[in-house]
Amino acid sequence: MGEKRQNMTATVKTRPETGIGLAGIINARVTYRNAPMHLLEKFTFKDIDKAHKVFIERAGFDECVILQTCNRVEIFGATKNPDEHKLLDEWVSAAGLSEKDLESIEVNRGKDAIVHLMRLASGLESLVVGEDQILGQVRRALEFSRAHRYASANLSVIFDRALKAGSRIRTATGINKGNVSIASVAVSLAEEYFEDLKNRTVLLIGTGEAASLVAKVLKRHDVNFRIASRVPERAHAFADTVAGIPIAFDTALEMLRIVDVIFTATMAPYHLITYERIENAMTNRRGRSSMMIFDLSNPRTVDERVATIRGVKLINMDQIAELVGKNMRSRIKEVNSAEKLINDEMKSFDIVIKRMKAEPIVMAVFRNVDTIRERELKKAFSMIRKKMSPDEARIIEQLSYAIVEGILSTPMNNLRKETEEGGNEELMKIVAKLFKYEENQNQQQH
Repeated sequence: MGEKRQNMTATVKTRPETGIGLAGIINARVTYRNAPMHLLEKFTFKDIDKAHKVFIERAGFDECVILQTCNRVEIFGATKNPDEHKLLDEWVSAAGLSEKDLESIEVNRGKDAIVHLMRLASGLESLVVGEDQILGQVRRALEFSRAHRYASANLSVIFDRALKAGSRIRTATGINKGNVSIASVAVSLAEEYFEDLKNRTVLLIGTGEAASLVAKVLKRHDVNFRIASRVPERAHAFADTVAGIPIAFDTALEMLRIVDVIFTATMAPYHLITYERIENAMTNRRGRSSMMIFDLSNPRTVDERVATIRGVKLINMDQIAELVGKNMRSRIKEVNSAEKLINDEMKSFDIVIKRMKAEPIVMAVFRNVDTIRERELKKAFSMIRKKMSPDEARIIEQLSYAIVEGILSTPMNNLRKETEEGGNEELMKIVAKLFKYEENQNQQQH
């Protein structure tokens, strides 16, 4: 009983917890599918924490989760009355967009938004179909929102189900087996270009998740490389935990004239590899005719003009997207199986969505009654003059839990069932009024 009580009261919200339902879920996104990388960069949020606050405080969201990767920027919101125009207006303002940029944004609501999240977590929306990286990215986006109290009951339920579905689909279909990642495509292209990378000088700039994927592929191919970062400590830590020979960033720039392959995978908001640096490096190359550069960053960190320099081959994410797009056609059977599993998941999910309307009221009723139970229990203990043993006190406390549970379980379960079977708004209003739900929630808010 005590464990049940702890679970019911553990989550703290920034706003009063409300039953939002299916119609209150909204998703707006820009991805590699409808925006080239240079345009996708414009939609990113420099301060992800501030972006969450903007959508909650100004767009009227009760809950918000933002997913931002090198291939997509997605906003998931939950509120009783989603306002698409407010969402888009705040995105324009927060990211410094123009009205024309809005043409690249896709918006889904309700069931369509949840199906998209299921597909996203399953890898069906990824540049490389079935890739595993997106599952971790979705999980971390949810964890960030939970930790900062931007996500509570509604989005937590949806994301948790989507993450479980994503894991289950990968196991059931094998859609991620033998998968070709963006990092492996980039390394393979470099190997094809130079025939063998083992005798080449390779430089990796960046120490984040994307860089680690490149590093692992290089290590698997027995390719030695240097790792550089603006923060020297990160380069050393990266070399210790992943791979590579750490060098100072300034040293990396000085040695460009002897580098054959450069991979940039950072989130720097400016060009790390400039036209002038590469032009100077190629001028002083001394027998080295070619250089290959892979810009895997978002936003881009390589000046596009370097592609016009003689002997330089620049590959960006848009070009890699074209190459790995073939991956989709080779996985049609697995994709069809995954989509069938998502359809099955959505059938059972409808019940969960309906139940979400009643759950906040149910939880609030249990919390409020439990407060009374605890208060009266303390009074009773103070009135009992005989000193009780710990076991006796525990028995009485467990009795108080049992009484609350015994009285409330049946009516609350009936309320849940009524909601699952089509929803009885009047019944929920009566229960909310009886237990002063709105009044208590307003007190929590203030």
